[in-house]
Amino acid sequence: MNNPILYRISQFVGFLLGARVFVGLLLTFALYVSTFFLFNQEESLRNFVFDFKVHGIIFCTVLSIFAGGIINQFYDREKDQLTKPFRTKLQSFLKQKYFLYAYLTLNLISLGIAFLISPRVFVFFLTYQFSMWFYSHKLSKILILNNLTFVSLTLYPFFGMMVYYRTFSVRLFLMAVFLFVILLIIDITKDFLTKNADKIFGYVTIPNFFGTAISKFVIVFLSILLLIVSMLIVNKTGIHSILNLYFAGGLFVIILSVYLILSTLKKSNFFVLNILRVWVFIGILAMLLDGIIKRF
Repeated sequence: MNNPILYRISQFVGFLLGARVFVGLLLTFALYVSTFFLFNQEESLRNFVFDFKVHGIIFCTVLSIFAGGIINQFYDREKDQLTKPFRTKLQSFLKQKYFLYAYLTLNLISLGIAFLISPRVFVFFLTYQFSMWFYSHKLSKILILNNLTFVSLTLYPFFGMMVYYRTFSVRLFLMAVFLFVILLIIDITKDFLTKNADKIFGYVTIPNFFGTAISKFVIVFLSILLLIVSMLIVNKTGIHSILNLYFAGGLFVIILSVYLILSTLKKSNFFVLNILRVWVFIGILAMLLDGIIKRF
């Protein structure tokens, strides 16, 4: 690339994609919304804004997520050349050693801040970072463990904030199960789209190990579980808030997803993947609006 400015821009964009910054920012937004409106329902907005310990924990989470994205793309770079050629092309403008330097720097800064907050927070993030590395290095290629570990690591920071505020209830448990299952369905559906590349590079996933028919049965089973959890949440609290309307509306989204999964449409898996991703994002917005109405 002859133009140095375009080259630097390409390097920067490649780094952002490699660190999965956009996914990290979305998770940060979700973490702030759930922390203030779900886990921490008694503290005032003013006290929350000046609670630097909480902001420190969330900041450590953000840095760890960025680092996790970098190490994941480092181990997946060969497969990504087939499944994500455009992103891989942008990342090629920056040498892999710089990604590794960034990975180590982000983790060290995160652990340094965590240690200043408390030794327990330090252990929490040390475990988180090690688990993300181990997932990328080993577990991402092991059948079933790859899906379960990926979803668990996605929800790990939210579980940490729930423990931090000691907020436990049946409703929160059901919501956690709902989120875990829908993310699991998304991850298995994503494996359908990378089935051939996974097989080439030794990633043993449910679709390329059990085949299409059994894999679809697994997704249908999980969808039925999701329907049951949604009905339990609505039945327990009734439809009297935006968040509960979200779970009620989710019944139709789940049924639509099952229909698409069982259909013979060429891009049915792609549609299901994006419908569920959008629905998760709508859930974050629903939690935000519901919390604003209740607290203000």
